[in-house]
Amino acid sequence: MKILTSLLFLLFVSQISFSQAPREFEYQDGDTTYIMKQYFMGFLMRVPDKPELDSAKVMEIQLAHQNYMSENAKTGTLLVAGPFGDDGDMRGIVIYDVATKAEADSIISNDPAVKAGRLAIDVKLWWAAKGSVLK
Repeated sequence: MKILTSLLFLLFVSQISFSQAPREFEYQDGDTTYIMKQYFMGFLMRVPDKPELDSAKVMEIQLAHQNYMSENAKTGTLLVAGPFGDDGDMRGIVIYDVATKAEADSIISNDPAVKAGRLAIDVKLWWAAKGSVLK
């Protein structure tokens, strides 16, 4: 039953136009009702041809990036952020609680590391049960 319910959910999500869909909807799984909510997940990516900078400037940009993330977390727009534990091209993730992709793109474009050409970001619409927590 759980697999069928999950497949029906995926079918529902794949058939709606995300630009016109509500940000939240109910999803029934057996006797449990979830409120599904739209978020935006960004994948922070290494920039292959990033500008060469001295270590002091790199540190300055990194601190500005971290401060920017903290400010977005304080306002509630940034819910989760963090780097990956390897040295791959995908550097980390961010999850934003905003109404539109344009709003997420606007926040991202003002990140000091993105503005400095040190990081690029790929943003995807992402659905999760409202109130989900990491354990």
